Amino acid sequence: MTGHRIGYRRVSTIDQNTARQLDGLAIDKLFEDKASGKDTARPQLQAAMEFCREGDTLLVHSMDRLARNLTDLRMLVRQLTERGVAVQFQKEALTFTGEDSPMANLLLSMLGAVAEFERALLLERQREGIAVARAAGRYKGRRPTLSTARIAEIRRRAAAGEKKAALAREFGVSRETVYCWLRSRSV
Repeated sequence: MTGHRIGYRRVSTIDQNTARQLDGLAIDKLFEDKASGKDTARPQLQAAMEFCREGDTLLVHSMDRLARNLTDLRMLVRQLTERGVAVQFQKEALTFTGEDSPMANLLLSMLGAVAEFERALLLERQREGIAVARAAGRYKGRRPTLSTARIAEIRRRAAAGEKKAALAREFGVSRETVYCWLRSRSV
């Protein structure tokens, strides 16, 4: 082996633990995201993609850790293998090099489609559960991150011309959250 062994681990939330992923494997450099796999806009995934060079191998615990939909999975594997980087999925015991057999490509597509299907089922069950809880009066949505007084302060300061991004950083919320509060009449 001439290249580096680069690991990529991902969990969906900061509360989850990545320790079991790639446990016991020799890895030269490790990248780890604690973010949803719904798209490829993950900082450490992008860093891993940039770090990989010809002859390297990207090790991932399973296909659904790399991507949650088939389109993204195929695109990422293709981008890497076209640059001479092998992609190895531990759980599925599959390695892709760009010189893959039709059977390997079929397996990538089938297993990627299964991961996408599982995600769709999970979201559907979640929506159904929320609808049932809402109908029973048990679901009120997520509590606001900040108190009513802090939201009012953000609104006042934004109206005075302060930058929304600076307010978001100061209050520890996303810019989109600030914009939602500015658009909303409640809270």
